Amino acid sequence: MTQDRSPDMKKVFVVALIVFVVTIQAEEKATPQFFPGGDTEISGSADDRAQQAIQKWTDPEAWEEKDPTKEPFFWDFSKVGRPVFLRVIKKSNRDGGLEVWLEEPKSKKFELYKTYRIAYFSGALGPKIQQGDGQAPEGFYFISRGRMNPRSSFHLSMDIGYPNEYDRHCGRTGDYLMIHGNSVSVGCFAMTDLSIEQIYTLVDAALRNGQKVVRIHCFPFAMTGENMGDHSENEHIEFWRNLQDGWDWFEEKKRPPNVTVEGGEYVFSES
Repeated sequence: MTQDRSPDMKKVFVVALIVFVVTIQAEEKATPQFFPGGDTEISGSADDRAQQAIQKWTDPEAWEEKDPTKEPFFWDFSKVGRPVFLRVIKKSNRDGGLEVWLEEPKSKKFELYKTYRIAYFSGALGPKIQQGDGQAPEGFYFISRGRMNPRSSFHLSMDIGYPNEYDRHCGRTGDYLMIHGNSVSVGCFAMTDLSIEQIYTLVDAALRNGQKVVRIHCFPFAMTGENMGDHSENEHIEFWRNLQDGWDWFEEKKRPPNVTVEGGEYVFSES
C-alpha cells in the first residue's frame, strides 16, 4: 500500500523515482510488444480523467496530430474489448514488467499484446507477508468492476485483491495493493500515467464486454527451470514451486486457470 511520508522526505523520494523512471525510458525503445511508458496530457486531478483516457484509447478520432497506431504507442484499437489476462514478472525495478494478454477470438487462447515497464515497486523478491513490510505481492489475484478506481490519488488504479484466500490462510496482512499510475509506490505496482491509461482502458473494456473478472498472476521472475534452479536456496523456494505450477499451466494451455486453495496450497483447474 502506498504510504504517506513527511513533505520533505516525500519530495526527495518522488524526485528520485522520477529521475529513475525517466532514465529507464530514455534508454528503452518502444516496440509493438513493449511500452516503456511516459507522461500524459490528461490532468491527474480531473474528475473525468478515466473517461478522457478511455476515449483517448478507444476512439481514433480523439487524436488530432499523433497517430497512436505507430511509434511509440503501436496501439491497436481493434483489440480493445477482448478478454484480458495480466501477468506481472517482478524481477527487479530495472527490468520487471506487466504483461497484457488478450484472447484471440478464434482459438480462444491468449496472446501477448504488450509488456509494460513497471515504473516502480518496493521490496525484494518474495511475497508480501505483513502490513508495512514494503513488499509487492506474489500469487494469484483478480480485478473485478468494484476494484476499479477512476478517481485514484495515483491517476487511475485497480485493486488486485490482496490478501486472497491463500494469503489469509498464511496469516498475511495488508490492504489496498494496486496497479496504479504516478510511477511512485510502496507495496503496489506503479506504472507511468500513460501505461496505466492503456491498461485501465483494456481492463475496463473487457469487464464491460462481459468478462466477470480479470485475472492477474504475480511472479518473482519467469518461472523457468533455469531460474528456479538459480533460486533453489531461497527461503521462498517451496512457495515459488507452487507458483510455478500456475505458471506452467498457462504456458502450456495459454488460458489462465481457475485458482483455488486446498490444504494450504494453490490448486489449478480449467476456468
